[in-house]
Amino acid sequence: MPIHPVPDPPLLTVMGVSGSGKTTVGAALAQRLRVRYADADDFHPAENVEKMSAGVPLTDDDRLPWLHRIGEWLAAHAAGGGVVSCSALRRSYRDVLRAAAPTQLFVHLHGSPEVIARRVAGRPGHFMPASLVDSQFATLEPLGADEHGLTLDLDRPVDDLVDGYLAATAAGGKP
Repeated sequence: MPIHPVPDPPLLTVMGVSGSGKTTVGAALAQRLRVRYADADDFHPAENVEKMSAGVPLTDDDRLPWLHRIGEWLAAHAAGGGVVSCSALRRSYRDVLRAAAPTQLFVHLHGSPEVIARRVAGRPGHFMPASLVDSQFATLEPLGADEHGLTLDLDRPVDDLVDGYLAATAAGGKP
C-alpha cells in the first residue's frame, strides 16, 4: 500500500466480506480513536435487505445509492473523524467512497472462506445468509497497491486488530 499521512482526526472505512468482523472492529476502532462510528448496514434501503434476506446477491445498481449515502456520511465526518464499517468489496465501490471522502484510509479485514463461513453461520438473525459467502468472495477485490489502506488478518482477537491498526499507523502517522 502507498504511504500517505493518516488523516487527523482519522477517517476510516473498515472493509471486508460479510462475517469478517467489520462491525465489531469498526466500533472498537472508533471507541479507541474517540471518533463517531456508523455501520453501513444501517444505510441499506429496505429493498436491499429484502433481497439479501432471500439469499439474492445485490447488483451494482442496488449498491450505488447505498454507497453514495455512506460516502455522504464519511464526507460529513471528515473534519471530526469517523469510522464506518462497509463491505466495499470492489475497487469501484471504494472509488465512490473515495470520491466523497478522499482522505479516508481503508482497513481490510481479510481471512479464509472457511473462517468466514463459520462466523456467518453462527450469526442468528442477521439478514446476510451463509449461502451468500461464496458470492462475497467472488466479488471481493483486495486493496490495490495504489490504494490508501492496510490489510489485517481477521482471525485475531479484536483488541489485537485495533492494536495492529495503531501500530501500523504509528510510524510517522503512516500505514
